[in-house]
Amino acid sequence: MKKMVSITASEVPTARLHGYLLGAVGPRPIAFASTIDGRNRPNLSPFSFFNVFSSNPPILIFSPSRRVRDNSTKHTLENVLNNMEVVINVVNYDMVQQMSLASTEYGQGENEFIKSGLTMLASDMVKPFRVAESPVQFECKVVKVEPLGKEGGAGNLIFSEVLKIHVDADILDENGTIDQYKIDQVARMGGNWYSRANMGLFEVPKPLSNLGIGVDQIPEHIRLSNVLTGNDLGMLGNVEKLPSLEEVMKYVDDNVDLRSILSAGDKALLHTKAQELLKNKDVLSAWKVLLAKIPA
Repeated sequence: MKKMVSITASEVPTARLHGYLLGAVGPRPIAFASTIDGRNRPNLSPFSFFNVFSSNPPILIFSPSRRVRDNSTKHTLENVLNNMEVVINVVNYDMVQQMSLASTEYGQGENEFIKSGLTMLASDMVKPFRVAESPVQFECKVVKVEPLGKEGGAGNLIFSEVLKIHVDADILDENGTIDQYKIDQVARMGGNWYSRANMGLFEVPKPLSNLGIGVDQIPEHIRLSNVLTGNDLGMLGNVEKLPSLEEVMKYVDDNVDLRSILSAGDKALLHTKAQELLKNKDVLSAWKVLLAKIPA
């Protein structure tokens, strides 16, 4: 017989209980929620307390919880209460790193579309913008917000009625329905873990507690690369600061292969080298490669 560890919910700290809940209930779909504040400034944030609950009327519900550390509320909830509109964007694998970067708690009024390098796309029936990179975008009016408590960790159910759906034609099959392989969705699990629906588990380190520089602060010759993907840029944007010139020069001096690439003067090859390092989660070394100077 299995040995069970039994936990009384009321007897453990909220943060620990939160970990048990998120580790056990998954994979959870992600609502990448786009809202606007009272000054029409965009906000974009992901939430994994999310699902579809009705098709007639079409209702999606997601829940921004009160922060455990200080019992404050999130900008998304405040914006929804202000204008009762939201766009819920589906997250696929190609944008998961940028989605993760957008979850960074930037200050009020900071545009997470810009910080994460994602594209704002005007909606047809609501004010919040759609995420152009998302394979499916739901324009919604909020019909009800149901608070579940007043203490840190309490959820706020946002009942979102779908007014219009936008679907990337490339993810449709020959019958016009969504191909479950092509949509390539990701879902949230416990800790740093995600699930890629058509492949399995993978890990995305949580954004820094200190703010990452954001994709918008990546030098243009890197940001507009023909090699680096949105996921690559999302990882590069999630650093607190860039390596110093001295660190870059030392890295070049210590790497014969890199010096060979630099001598060849091939920027695409340099970016490919950085991409290989990013695949191995070595973001700092990738930055050093990208900042190395190609001889004039």
